[in-house]
Amino acid sequence: MTLHHYREADDRPAIEIVGLTKQFRILHMGSLKGAMFSVFRRQKIEQFTALQDISFTVPHGQTMAVIGRNGSGKSTLLGLLARVYRATSGTIHLSGQDGGPARIAPLLELGAGFQPDLTGFQNVEFYGAVLGMTARQVRDRLDGIVAFAELEGKMDTPLHGWNDGAKLRLGFSIAVHTDPDILLVDEVLAVGDESFQNKCYRLIADLQAQGKTIVFVSHDLPVVERVASRVLWLSKGAIVQDGDVPTVLKAYREATF
Repeated sequence: MTLHHYREADDRPAIEIVGLTKQFRILHMGSLKGAMFSVFRRQKIEQFTALQDISFTVPHGQTMAVIGRNGSGKSTLLGLLARVYRATSGTIHLSGQDGGPARIAPLLELGAGFQPDLTGFQNVEFYGAVLGMTARQVRDRLDGIVAFAELEGKMDTPLHGWNDGAKLRLGFSIAVHTDPDILLVDEVLAVGDESFQNKCYRLIADLQAQGKTIVFVSHDLPVVERVASRVLWLSKGAIVQDGDVPTVLKAYREATF
């Protein structure tokens, strides 16, 4: 079943990326003995290029999936969009639906932004503030966040006693209740049991109908077919193909499988 509840993307770009390159410096320590004496000698530092001179534009209202094998640069791209990383070179411009700065809701990894010793309620306040919500906005949306995550009986307990699924549900619920212009999701688009997953898909469809821009990374190609209106295929930090869902997935399946 394909969602396709998104309204037609307009011509204004929500995301503009030009010549984006990201390199990481990797320090090779060698053996423990070598590490102990590394202060007396030059260490080997390797430059790893995660993304190499990529450019693309995402218009407002589009849902774009980013696919590729492990190490292709997918999560690095989302990290750059979320401002977790700083680009080595190139430019990223993000704009809101009203033309001003974009409100971004990143859901990049399990537990990101959460404090395990705080309760669920305290984490909503903390993570909501990280995502740019005021204290009043958090209070006004708290009931909806908790109800959507289906965590009414756990919210007054510390997160270190929660399972991974409960943390993901809370993180997803907080992110989508921030009223973002751009939602960034890495591999956690649908969490929990089938009933909760269907609720997530319905909410994604609502965001699409509101003209929100969604960029998500996934290895689950059926999810890509169900949710996305466009696919960006990365390999070794470069764009292999960028286009409509059936065309890109057909080429990707032939190349991969």
